Amino acid sequence: MSITAALQSLKSERQQLESRLKRVKAAITTLGSLNGLSRKGGKRVLSAAGRARIVAAQRARWAKVKAKKKK
Repeated sequence: MSITAALQSLKSERQQLESRLKRVKAAITTLGSLNGLSRKGGKRVLSAAGRARIVAAQRARWAKVKAKKKK
């Protein structure tokens, strides 16, 4: 087998692998979007009121834990 033939064979194999990889990436993208794994739009935004409710609930949980320790 000559170097030219080997090179041509490798180029052909590379094209086949690139094509296969493209199909795999498309399948992953499709399955990810169906499963909700890929979000578009950036970071999740939480309102100030929502954050305040979370903070208040956490403080209440800690107060309950500390009250049990004092008994």
